[in-house]
Amino acid sequence: MERTLPQITALPRPVFPRVEALPTPSWVRSHSHGWVQLSYATRGVLGVRTRFGSYLAPPQRAIWVPPGVKHSVVSTERTQMRSLYIDPAAVPFVGERCRVLSVTPLARELIRGVTRLPELYDESGPEGRLVAVLLDQLAALEEVRFSLPLPLDERLARVGAELEARPDDQRTLTELARDAGLSARTLTRLFERDTGLSFRAWRRRLRLLKSLDGLDAGDSVTKVALDCGYNSTSAFIAAFRREFGVTPREAMQADAENAGEAEAARRS
Repeated sequence: MERTLPQITALPRPVFPRVEALPTPSWVRSHSHGWVQLSYATRGVLGVRTRFGSYLAPPQRAIWVPPGVKHSVVSTERTQMRSLYIDPAAVPFVGERCRVLSVTPLARELIRGVTRLPELYDESGPEGRLVAVLLDQLAALEEVRFSLPLPLDERLARVGAELEARPDDQRTLTELARDAGLSARTLTRLFERDTGLSFRAWRRRLRLLKSLDGLDAGDSVTKVALDCGYNSTSAFIAAFRREFGVTPREAMQADAENAGEAEAARRS
């Protein structure tokens, strides 16, 4: 289902909050805006894609999109998200690239509080001070590896698209290079030039990021591992932990309060 963005030409306050419950998989076509967007997944998986990279936020992570960056957005079924549109003047740490951030418990509660504020909150009162504390906390959030730089070379882009469509593809580096009309050495060199990662590291991270869809859908870890090209569950879990610092189960743990709200809504 395609989502339509709100028609906003200027932010009424330095931070404009939005809360969305997305019961079905959805997408937003490529666009840009003049403010920072922070999209925080309390449940489900959010995805942002630009020309230069793919960024995924499982629960308890957020995607930071700087102003002017063209991006499309996708979400899985039953996604719960809280978004903040932020005036760039309010955050001197804007940066020029998208990032996936780990949301601390304190930042989570501040995001929850700010998204409950009225659109025209009092900037000089307690509401404005709450927003200021949140902005301070956002500056300290750590970047995590739930992102994948994309190659710009057209030949490599085709290889990447094939592997994204079939993460269980078992072709070797030599076979993939041959099918792309390249030598293995050239493909390796170009991947490192375009992405900053070795081809092996890039392919591993692609497979692990693709696993998030299956995990979110409730598939067994064994099925997810096989679908992503791993021969054993233990190898998949070990690779996931090395790459992201958490197990697959830990990565998909939803915000407890929002998970409860979603379950209550489903039963009503």
